[in-house]
Amino acid sequence: MTAIVDAPIESALTTAETVLSARAGTPVSLSDPEDLGGSGRSVVVRVRASRNPVSPDRTLVIKALGADDEAESFHREIAAYQYATSLSGDSRPGPQLIAYDAARRVIVLSDLGTGRSMADLLAGPDVEEVSRAVSAWGQALGRMHAATIGGEEDFNALVRRSHARILHGAPTTWAARVAAELPGVAQSLGVDLPESVIARLDDAVRLFDEGDFRSFSPSDVGPENILINADGVRFMDYEWGGFRDATLDVAYGLVTFPEHLGSRPAAARAALETALVDGWRSEAQAVWPAMADGAAIADLVASARLLWVWLSTVVFVGVADDTPAEGLEQMMLAHDWAISTTDPRVACARWLDLADSAERAAGRNPRLRDLGTFSAAFAAALRREWLS
Repeated sequence: MTAIVDAPIESALTTAETVLSARAGTPVSLSDPEDLGGSGRSVVVRVRASRNPVSPDRTLVIKALGADDEAESFHREIAAYQYATSLSGDSRPGPQLIAYDAARRVIVLSDLGTGRSMADLLAGPDVEEVSRAVSAWGQALGRMHAATIGGEEDFNALVRRSHARILHGAPTTWAARVAAELPGVAQSLGVDLPESVIARLDDAVRLFDEGDFRSFSPSDVGPENILINADGVRFMDYEWGGFRDATLDVAYGLVTFPEHLGSRPAAARAALETALVDGWRSEAQAVWPAMADGAAIADLVASARLLWVWLSTVVFVGVADDTPAEGLEQMMLAHDWAISTTDPRVACARWLDLADSAERAAGRNPRLRDLGTFSAAFAAALRREWLS
């Protein structure tokens, strides 16, 4: 481990020592800071802890925000970690909150260790290992969702105490505005947009504030923010944690993991999609009996997936009006989300993946046929527009 002498990192270490010492009532020493990389607005370091009565961990992770940076997501992250830490160990989705100081803009977390990132694992050659990891990803989502049903008021109380905003309504407002742009874009590209697809997209928008499977989510649950270690699948980065319909998390995974698979054949990709959804259902069905209806769940997940694919495409096609950024747009602009992409080839591939998934399921659920046909035609039009 290489010592780091960068001033912001040293400042974060010193501040964390002060916060931990105040909590322990005795001096706490931290050393050997290792830069883990931040989002550009924050410093994230792993440190070795000695004389640390606050936690038995030998290493800790410090996250510190600069004094001049906007603190909304930071305060919200504190509330999300507080809420997640209150869950039982088996259901806790990520690191444990050890200490924090909102005024000093520092959070101290348990160290998840090195492990393997889901993104790296997906790109590996071992097909069975990848399948087990994706299934475990789904199961971890299911355990987290099942454990947090009915906890929204507790979470909101923590958000209010942290002086962050409760986002209820804001993501839906912006997502609805962006969803309304799809017909115009489709028309400009010469692609027929069925009314059933418009209705599906409108239904998916409401999942941010409504839905039958409402539970806690760190929000950015893509491969880059998943670590697999001795404790299993762990989710990182809680800046925009909150409550929403659980199918949004499953769909988020389905949209973001294929780009890490390289040239794997379509059948292998389809099997991994099934593994993720089935893993999720296996853990959550006990508390949500409605999940026994596989066709209905597949239909709902397809709608949520359509929403994410369209939202990730908006960065290329733009939004017609000039309404100030807020809600989900603000979140996506201020954060390096897994769903975000600057590569038009990735955006096109996501539409093709959605088309393939919908067409496979259309035999059991004819309602998905329109979605498959539209997505394939829209992907082809985007490829002609961007890549030819």
